[in-house]
Amino acid sequence: MHETGAELDKQFDPQACESRWYRQWEARGYFAPQGAGAPYCIMLPPPNVTGTLHMGHAFQDTLMDTLTRYHRMAGDRTLWQPGTDHAGIATQMVVERQLEAGGQSRHDLGRANFVQRVWQWRAESGGTIVRQMRRLGASCDWSRERFTLDEPLSRAVTEVFVRLYEEGLIYRGKRLVNWDPVLRTAVSDLEVLSEEEDGFLWHLRYPLADGSGHLVVATTRPETLLGDAAVAVHPEDERYCHLIGRQVKLPLTGREIPIIADDYVDPAFGTGCVKITPAHDFNDYAVGQRHHLPLINVFTEDAHLNDNAPADYRGLDRFEVRQRIVADLEAQGLLEKIAPHKLMVPRGDRSKAVIEPYLTDQWYVKIQPLAEPAIRAVEDGRIRFVPENWSKTYFDWMHRIEDWCISRQLWWGHQIPAWYGPDGQVFVARHEDEAQARAAAHYGTPVPLERDHDVLDTWFSSALWPFTTLGWPEDTPELRTFYPTSVLVTGFDIIFFWVARMIMMGLKFTGEVPFREVYIHGLVRDAEGQKMSKSKGNVLDPIDLIDGIELESLVQKRTSNMMNPQAAGKIEKATRKEFPDGIPAFGADALRFTFASLATQGRDIKFDLNRIEGYRNFCNKLWNASRYVLMQLPAGEDVNAGAAELSLVDRWIISRLQETEATVREAFDGYRFSDAANALYQFIWGDYCDWYIELTKPVLTGDFSPELQRGARRTLVRVLEASLRLLHPIMPFITEEIWQKVAGPAGKQGDTIMLAPYPMPDATRIDRDAAAETEWLMACVRAVRTIRGEMDIAPGRPLDLLLQGGGELDRARVERHRPWLERLARLQSITWLAPDAAPPPAALELVGELKLMVPLAGLIDVGAEQARIDKEVNRVQADLARVEGKLANPSFVDRAPAEIVAKERAKAEELRQALEELTAQRQRLQALA
Repeated sequence: MHETGAELDKQFDPQACESRWYRQWEARGYFAPQGAGAPYCIMLPPPNVTGTLHMGHAFQDTLMDTLTRYHRMAGDRTLWQPGTDHAGIATQMVVERQLEAGGQSRHDLGRANFVQRVWQWRAESGGTIVRQMRRLGASCDWSRERFTLDEPLSRAVTEVFVRLYEEGLIYRGKRLVNWDPVLRTAVSDLEVLSEEEDGFLWHLRYPLADGSGHLVVATTRPETLLGDAAVAVHPEDERYCHLIGRQVKLPLTGREIPIIADDYVDPAFGTGCVKITPAHDFNDYAVGQRHHLPLINVFTEDAHLNDNAPADYRGLDRFEVRQRIVADLEAQGLLEKIAPHKLMVPRGDRSKAVIEPYLTDQWYVKIQPLAEPAIRAVEDGRIRFVPENWSKTYFDWMHRIEDWCISRQLWWGHQIPAWYGPDGQVFVARHEDEAQARAAAHYGTPVPLERDHDVLDTWFSSALWPFTTLGWPEDTPELRTFYPTSVLVTGFDIIFFWVARMIMMGLKFTGEVPFREVYIHGLVRDAEGQKMSKSKGNVLDPIDLIDGIELESLVQKRTSNMMNPQAAGKIEKATRKEFPDGIPAFGADALRFTFASLATQGRDIKFDLNRIEGYRNFCNKLWNASRYVLMQLPAGEDVNAGAAELSLVDRWIISRLQETEATVREAFDGYRFSDAANALYQFIWGDYCDWYIELTKPVLTGDFSPELQRGARRTLVRVLEASLRLLHPIMPFITEEIWQKVAGPAGKQGDTIMLAPYPMPDATRIDRDAAAETEWLMACVRAVRTIRGEMDIAPGRPLDLLLQGGGELDRARVERHRPWLERLARLQSITWLAPDAAPPPAALELVGELKLMVPLAGLIDVGAEQARIDKEVNRVQADLARVEGKLANPSFVDRAPAEIVAKERAKAEELRQALEELTAQRQRLQALA
């Protein structure tokens, strides 16, 4: 596959190579486990089949792919196991909306036809996110792609359910759940979003049953009054102690309910009297259990009032009933007052409906027996969290864990393997024939059975992901090889809902932990640190960053689904201001490197387009350097043949390469992606491109021996080739494109950089002496360049350099490296002054004890330069005064967002430093006047 001797195009075009290389990698089977090395396995957290790639996915997938490519190149037998989740609620909603658009409902189709319709949608539209992952470069073994509703995985889910039921760890019970009245199903805590909203606190009078007065109860939900079972006060609240045990008349119902004492009540909130509605509030449910109160459910599945409510309210929506009840209480003189009140309102993340605590029959996992082994697995180190502090979060939740509601009132998903006899007797079985056999044995004769209509929570099948994707319950080669997996890469927000449950289920059904390490990464935020959301209009699409997007298309994308025209207008205005020319194409490599460079352990990342633009420039820098290197290789000559001599700078860059290899390997092994990225950037851009390539030019173009020139060419191409392999896990596309041209000249074999060995540092090639001397040489060049910059001398103008001081080593080094100093510092002469000689007016820089001076006579107009600096000083002083005035204003500091205040303080510090530098330049010029 190598194109030995071929040149690179003048410019790097990511769109021209990314899709081409990805197709070749996948077609040639490079993503499958290779060789006989140690097993290394990562499980892709299965994205929803309805999903599209967002910035969080792209960030996480970049980290997983970087680890996968690194371990594959390091010789491990590496598997990145992909797949998608059937996403019960989300997927069912997508298809139901399609049906609604055609005037149908799922009930018109019936369950079997509706499920078939969802499968059809999945086949046509359900692969978007995996196609987008390919655009990012994800090297999953797609030949092993799994879906949580695949037949083998479905059988495994049923097997787990049946075994847990037979052990008494799954049961059916009537409990409170989060209920979505629009979707008409229970939902998990993760699917409930609570945000602060403006509401009211209604103060209601509950008359004492004996007519001696009343209690005032404060509530945010008057509609649940009809289900009240008690009024609670704090046992030590002196205002109400004498009433404990007495009865009140529940308004509008005619029922009498007791006054009870419970520590749950906060005497300082409201009136200190709390209505207790055990069937419609989670805290009230707990109080009701302690005091043996009745559970009175007054709602239907769609949050209308049921037959337990008085006749006047039955069939009405809960919020209409709220208005009716308030009006009726006011008419009866039982409304004390209404006060504005901010409260947290739970809404379904899919339907946006207010979630209702609802009493219903559901299936549960008895969790405590599963939690205890999972706690021990982290305590004894079989599983390690990175960063370690997340283990505390894990322990905190695991020690407070409650039984898990696993049933959902949907049609799309794993239907619960339970059948009911005519009298309600339940038969849990692996399939209907097994259920029929058990029913016949129970009743003594075959009877008709009805299957449970509910499906399992999608987190149930996801909890089995690490072992079911590898073939469990069968004893497959993949299961024996790759389980336990190596690391789980995930966000902190699903430690409870997914990570902990995988640990519990993995230990229960395999006897082993599902993974050895859990790497927890932060969230991707915008450049200001704000959470990305459609309502804020600050969402970035990773595919747009890769391929680019025109302004009008970007505006359309950000505003198309917004219901509020005013909000849409604000987002359109902000988008046009921020992206007047749209978003340019940065390519996948630049995006990936940006993510890696920002991935500091455990912290949220602020994604700034300036960073990705900088790393696109990094791609161009690497491309242009590679073109230059290839152009230095004589046509038809093998630079690896023949005698070669390594110069000082050759030995230095080889030494730096060994150090960088060690740093990058250590960083990847420790999940310090930002350290790896920064080390690669500093070495490739700084050491190799900016310095080493320039340091080789005097050898390649000067009067040096063929052996030294061959050594320079050999080192140029070999270090470049190793650098490409070092960089490949983060930047796969550009490295493959260049490596195909470079590998042959570097003496490397193989069809792809993906399977080339990852560079291993060789400590014997670290040359401290060469490093010290080269650092001295670079310091001298930097010193002259600093003088040019500070004195505003044209970069190409030849300079006279005066040297004074230093020691014999400095003198020897100057003579050895005179060609490099003259070329890189653009010098026309180098002159040593006697130690006691008075130098002419000159700009001075020090390298150790060595003085480097550039005489300025005739180079600059001192007066004009002073005037320029004075003008700049005035501008900086004015800016500083303005910023300091802001910071001195208590109103600004107290009221402005903390990040704005911090930004102003940073700006003030930058201006102070700029003023110091200008003052120093002015003083140096003063000496020349």
